[in-house]
Amino acid sequence: MNDFILTAPKLTKERLFEILNKRFEQDEIKKLSDLKDPFVFKDMQKAIDRIEKAINSKEKITLVGDYDVDGVVSSVIVKEFFEYINYPLEIIIPNRFSDGYGINSTILDKIDASVIITVDNGISAIEPALECKKKGIDLIITDHHTCPDILPDCFAIINPKQKDCGFDFGDICGAVVAWYLVAGLKKKLNVEFDMKNSLDLLAIATISDAVPLVSANRTIVKAGLKALENSKRPSVEAFRQKLKKEKFTSEDVGFAIAPKLNAAGRMNSAFEAYEFLMSKNINEATKWLDYLWNLNIQRKEIELQITNYAKNIVDKDDNIIVVWGDEWHEGVIGIVASRLVDLFNLPAIVFSVNEERAKGSARSIGSVDIYALIKEHQDMLINFGGHKQAAGLSIKKEELAKFKKSINESAKKLDKKEFIAASEIIGEMDFDALDCECYDILEQFEPYGICNPKPLFLARDASVVDSRKVGSGKNHIKLVLKSKNECKNAMAFFSDHEILKGQNISFAFALVKNEFRNEINFEFMIKKFF
Repeated sequence: MNDFILTAPKLTKERLFEILNKRFEQDEIKKLSDLKDPFVFKDMQKAIDRIEKAINSKEKITLVGDYDVDGVVSSVIVKEFFEYINYPLEIIIPNRFSDGYGINSTILDKIDASVIITVDNGISAIEPALECKKKGIDLIITDHHTCPDILPDCFAIINPKQKDCGFDFGDICGAVVAWYLVAGLKKKLNVEFDMKNSLDLLAIATISDAVPLVSANRTIVKAGLKALENSKRPSVEAFRQKLKKEKFTSEDVGFAIAPKLNAAGRMNSAFEAYEFLMSKNINEATKWLDYLWNLNIQRKEIELQITNYAKNIVDKDDNIIVVWGDEWHEGVIGIVASRLVDLFNLPAIVFSVNEERAKGSARSIGSVDIYALIKEHQDMLINFGGHKQAAGLSIKKEELAKFKKSINESAKKLDKKEFIAASEIIGEMDFDALDCECYDILEQFEPYGICNPKPLFLARDASVVDSRKVGSGKNHIKLVLKSKNECKNAMAFFSDHEILKGQNISFAFALVKNEFRNEINFEFMIKKFF
């Protein structure tokens, strides 16, 4: 056991409430009415005025999205507003494999418009911005990724991470930036469009993009999860029927909904996820969801194959994992990087090499700023972009070995504490205290996610009353555990430990509510054995 486990504090329900409440003492935005006015964003007024002029002059406007959930949702949010005002808006969502990322020369060749709006991309588009200027196109960039030292020379940039932006909470996702753009248009055009209609999608995008669930994000997601319960959107209804759920938690969104939406962009074309979210009836939505579901199954199979290979070529002495393979599926290398982070507790960059060029996806751990690490070596790269926890990059094949060595030298200089993920274990509670009242306290601080992790509790030396392997592949463990004469049921959705009846075990777990035939029981979801 590590030092924290040995010294984990004993908790009461009162102390549990105090610890969780402290996470939000500094939050200034606690309800939707606290959200900032859209025009505090730098360039918002300029962008809105230009779009209004384009509408009044009947100019062609094209929107360029991105192929992840955030980019797809951003595209839907803006498109739905333009449908409401009955104005045509061309939507282009780049294909990861044939178009590459974001607005670029390939995408510009497909566009014949006087105004281009980007959502969830564009902040690093230096060359495309110059190309737009030469063609007389007014480029409006809306993005949330970290700003490079030199910004694109374009008509307007709306990004909360700009140094002189008046929106002082920079960690929102691209869909929220797009939503603010719509709020600005609504105000300028003086229409009755209901901004709350997008809250269900905003919750999905915010959770999917792994931004901190505090301040504006927490408020939006909390309202958005509630909106998901009542959403009349056919795509949401299709998820309700498929998952057999009326109410969605942040975990449902992160682990059940987002992967299906992401599967389209990872395996084929993200426009398919866009079409699904834009479905006009339940039959159309159900067909799309069945298709996305099967795509996600294929994605899992490919991801497992590459992960199993990649983990065996990791240099165990490295401070940051850098691995590559010929024609590894570009759509899954980001997930493979995440798997390697979990396995080795190190940041990871995974490259897919295609002929002379390699495209990479990076994931971080703890407080390591992966974007800053990569930026130190930008002279070796073709391009890169992202934020503190995740980034994308491309490099010539011949530079890979040099890059790996160089970035590891940089990682050696970091404080070892930066590589330690913050423990989500908040303390130890007696089994009899883990009841309905305790669960009610936990529910008050939903939604859980980045910067507001779901609390894990420590159980020390619990006696195993019963243990058996379950599941089709016998890859789960079902337990009955006893401590101080109180018994609890528990599940571990992994089976790499042999847990025997009669032994004493220590473990980290989340408290879950199990409702069956009108009977409520509180059980343990085991995350780790010690």
